[in-house]
Amino acid sequence: MALLPILEFPDPRLRTKGALVDPAEVTTPAFQTLLDDMFETMYAAPGIGLAAAQVDVHKRFMVIDLTEDHSAPMVFINPQIVDKQGGQVYQEGCLSVPGIFADVTRADTITVQYLDRSGQAQELTTDGLLAVCIQHEIDHLEGKLFVDYLSPLKREMVRKKLAKARKHVA
Repeated sequence: MALLPILEFPDPRLRTKGALVDPAEVTTPAFQTLLDDMFETMYAAPGIGLAAAQVDVHKRFMVIDLTEDHSAPMVFINPQIVDKQGGQVYQEGCLSVPGIFADVTRADTITVQYLDRSGQAQELTTDGLLAVCIQHEIDHLEGKLFVDYLSPLKREMVRKKLAKARKHVA
């Protein structure tokens, strides 16, 4: 397994909409290795979700694990939200926007259809943190970031703060 570089805002590659994954590709050794590498990268970051777009792979899949002991890894391939209900405000962060958190309104309960790691069709109805995480990662697959929910002024402040932080690291 290998750690993959995570793209950071405002990298324009984060704005690329992901293409559907060919179901025949899902069970190939190369795709399975990429999933393992994404989990390793997400855990090392550390994070609870990682979309393919964040590691410069512009296809529609993501990995999620909400557990602290990494015991519940989930793979969502070609996810599509087919029902949304309610609304909640949740403070979100993102591995592509390090150190920044902001309130985002998301559906409280969602139903998502997707292929799992073995290529089997699944449907999941969920709420709470998992629902928020799925919506956040699907946004990445659409080329959208949580900072897009902020006002233009706040988004520019985030961009400047990250640019300043990068200068101090260099």
